Formats: sequence, structure tokens, C-alpha cells
Amino acid sequence: MKSTSIIFLTRSYWPRQLKDLLIQTIENCGFQYQEFLLSPTSLGIPNSRLRYFLIAKLQSEPLPFQAPGQVLMEFPKIESEHPEKHAIDAENQIEGKKIEPNIWSDSSRPCSGKAAILFKLETAEEIDRKHQQDSDLSVQMLKDFLEDNVDVNQYFLPPKSLLRYALLLDIVKPTCRRSMCFTKGYGSYIEGTGSVLQTAEDVQIEYIYNSLTNLSQEEKLTKLLMLKLRYFTPREIANLLGFPPDFGFPEKITVKQRYRLLGNSLNVHVVAKLIKILYE
Repeated sequence: MKSTSIIFLTRSYWPRQLKDLLIQTIENCGFQYQEFLLSPTSLGIPNSRLRYFLIAKLQSEPLPFQAPGQVLMEFPKIESEHPEKHAIDAENQIEGKKIEPNIWSDSSRPCSGKAAILFKLETAEEIDRKHQQDSDLSVQMLKDFLEDNVDVNQYFLPPKSLLRYALLLDIVKPTCRRSMCFTKGYGSYIEGTGSVLQTAEDVQIEYIYNSLTNLSQEEKLTKLLMLKLRYFTPREIANLLGFPPDFGFPEKITVKQRYRLLGNSLNVHVVAKLIKILYE
């Protein structure tokens, strides 16, 4: 490590003991460092991908934005005198709420409490959170990242998937300002792999889901098809991840392979901004 002057590290989860050992080691080696928990939404990109970042520089003076013992939740303004304004302490506290544990550890815990389900297995709290995200004008709409001229027929969800996973889908419209993290299983699996796009924007999703009760499978499918749900294309996911317009794949790479390659990727803009502030 003595031959290294710059450290840039990121992980989606982090065992506590390993992280503490790393911090102790880089401090002993004379590095100044700062930890972050950042998502592309911090840069106005409508895609949630909260990740832990650590940047460090071998120097005696603290970094201009350094907040010792704290994890910054947004990009620092170098001229700011109060970097702790949007930070959490090392015990993961933010406004009295715990940070999700899988940021720091690969363990998981079940959800607690039972809230009333409104529709599509979503509670009033979950729906309100999505409405707040869609009302955040600092974040762009998804339509700014969609392809204009593309044959979407191959991306529509198959009937079998619609019927089986209807209640698990994270559905967004082009006018939404949010989307889930896209994983390498996108296009092959449904649950937790990424959002799907509702292209029939004039159809009310609440009406569709509230009308499914007591219908036959065929009738349910007819209702669900009205939403015209499709997967995001690989190019659209690449756009959300910050890859430049000239980024592409060899023609021999299939759509599913492209999803696997893009899945769980870092956001280019987030990484670029962190590297820039590290060298300023």
C-alpha cells in the first residue's frame, strides 16, 4: 500500500469488521479518506443504486470536504464549511432511522410490522414514497433515457410472467422519476431484478389491479395486457447507468447476455464525479 497514493473503493455490502480493519489500515499508512453512501438519484438520474464508496489520498492535510467518522449521503461542495450537513455517523444513524443493513453486511433481516395492503401488495407508505420520488423535480424523468426508434415487441412481458408475477412487478411510466436497480437476472427473472415500463400511460394501474379479484386467469391476463408492460432495453439501461451514446455491444451478444453484463453495474456518472473531486 505504500506505493499507492490514491484509493477508490466501492461495494454494495460490507462486513463491519472488514470495513473497520480497512479504515484502521489506511489511517496507519497516512491516508486521508472519506466514506459515502451514494445513489444515481443524487445526480438527478432516475435510478436507485445505493452503494458504499470510499476515497482516500496519501497526504497529511485532511481532504477539503472530510467529515471524520461520518458517511456523506451526497456529493460534497468543496467550498462548504459544513460537510456534516448531509451525513450519517459511523453507527449508521440518519434522522433517527437505521441505514439498511445490507450496505454494511451480507446478512439480511425480515421486514417487521404488517401494514394494510392497498393494491399490488403495496402499502400506503410504499405508494406515498413512490409518489414523493416522482414529485422530486431535481430528478429527470425516465422518458429522457428511453430509445425513440426501437421495436419493443420483443421486450413485452410474456403472458405467463404477467400472470405469475403480477403482484411483484415494480411498474414505472415514462413520466416517473424512479426505477429499481437492474440486476444481471433482468429479462430472465422478475422479482427484484429491476423495474418494468408501462407503455399504456393512459391506463390507471390502480384500476387494473383492483379489478383482478375473482376473475379467471384469462380475464386477469386481458386486464394486465392493457398496461402494455415491457422490459427496458439494454440501451435504455445503459443510458440510466451513464454509458455514452457510442457505447455498444458486438452483434453476436444476445439481449439476455447484455442484461447480464449491465446488471449490478456501477453508475458511470457517480464514479466519474467521485474521481474528479478526489483529484481536485
